[in-house]
Amino acid sequence: MATRTSTRTSTRTSTRTAIRAVIRTPELRALAGQLLTFGFDGTELSGELRSELMTLKPGGIILFARNIVTPQQTHRLLKAAQKVSETPLFRCVDMEGGTVDRLANVTDPAPSVQEVVEAGHKRFFREHGRLIGNEVRALGFNVDFAPVLDLRFEASLAVLGPRTVSADPKATAAYAREFLRGLKDAGIAGCGKHFPGLGEGKLDSHRALPVVHKSWKALWNEDLLPYRLLARQLPLVMVAHCAFPEVTGDSVPASISKKWIADVLRKKIGYSGLVVSDDLEMGGVLNVASIEEAAIGTIEAGADMYLVCHNRELVHRAWEAILREAKRSSRFRTKVETAARRILAAKKRWPALRTKMAAAPSEAAVDRIRQKLWVFDEEIRLATNEKVAAVSL
Repeated sequence: MATRTSTRTSTRTSTRTAIRAVIRTPELRALAGQLLTFGFDGTELSGELRSELMTLKPGGIILFARNIVTPQQTHRLLKAAQKVSETPLFRCVDMEGGTVDRLANVTDPAPSVQEVVEAGHKRFFREHGRLIGNEVRALGFNVDFAPVLDLRFEASLAVLGPRTVSADPKATAAYAREFLRGLKDAGIAGCGKHFPGLGEGKLDSHRALPVVHKSWKALWNEDLLPYRLLARQLPLVMVAHCAFPEVTGDSVPASISKKWIADVLRKKIGYSGLVVSDDLEMGGVLNVASIEEAAIGTIEAGADMYLVCHNRELVHRAWEAILREAKRSSRFRTKVETAARRILAAKKRWPALRTKMAAAPSEAAVDRIRQKLWVFDEEIRLATNEKVAAVSL
């Protein structure tokens, strides 16, 4: 009887044991690694990537189109990476639909946020999240960096395009709430982005630092309202590389600003989930700080996790800077330990992280995903056409 009971609970027990081991270990390296989610080149678990996973002990990895060739290959890569890791990995992807669709070439394109919203039916919002959630779950992911909560202002249309919902923060929150529920239905953790809001940003933060000149009152009532309304529903919040001089009195990006992360997001809004920086390789932060300063700065400011998505050298430099600073400063080490424990607690608690990775998708399963995406796209198109026709009458 004892043997059969042990067998039934072996997977769940091994996960909990691994997390407890990291929490209890005095090795700072294991805790510091949890703060890092990184990207890499390649489509399989190379010897070099295996070594990095074992050395850096990251909290997560993120895949881009360059890593994704087929559904089955993607699943093998994520499964192999997870097998090397001591704790459950955040297996991340940016999957919004429309212009940000990492899986369009291996399954079928998903409609954009703008297309779904313009169809005019709230029931489509949750289905959008569920379809995308089922798609990414089938390929082995457990975290989707979506939905976008930036407001649809004229200033950012050239940059964000169809990724945003509306200039109305309540309409934006209404879509995001249902999209998040759809992701949750599929067993995927979502992420609201890009806090405090890129809606008034005229520059692409991948290349330069947007500077938004907007009063605190206006930001509180507009850009920050979706975060205020959804604070209890967002597993993660991603912080933008964007400056708000009227609030902070300087041009420091929100991603490394204590005012924005610790004071506004944590204290004033009361957000208790995980906070992650946007990619620290982006020009919006590297134009004002080195990768070392950015990594340390975002944790100092109150973030739990940071992303370094492309350059292998920058991944290592950021990780080494965190580890070095934690050894040098007991105060910073406390921040690292606090963030790591919050991350490990989430991994133990979140259904998306506790659920065992599904088996690799068969061709028949992938065909069903393609069919459902096609049907949904047709429903969106027909509903939009009916809406336009009704208005023209």
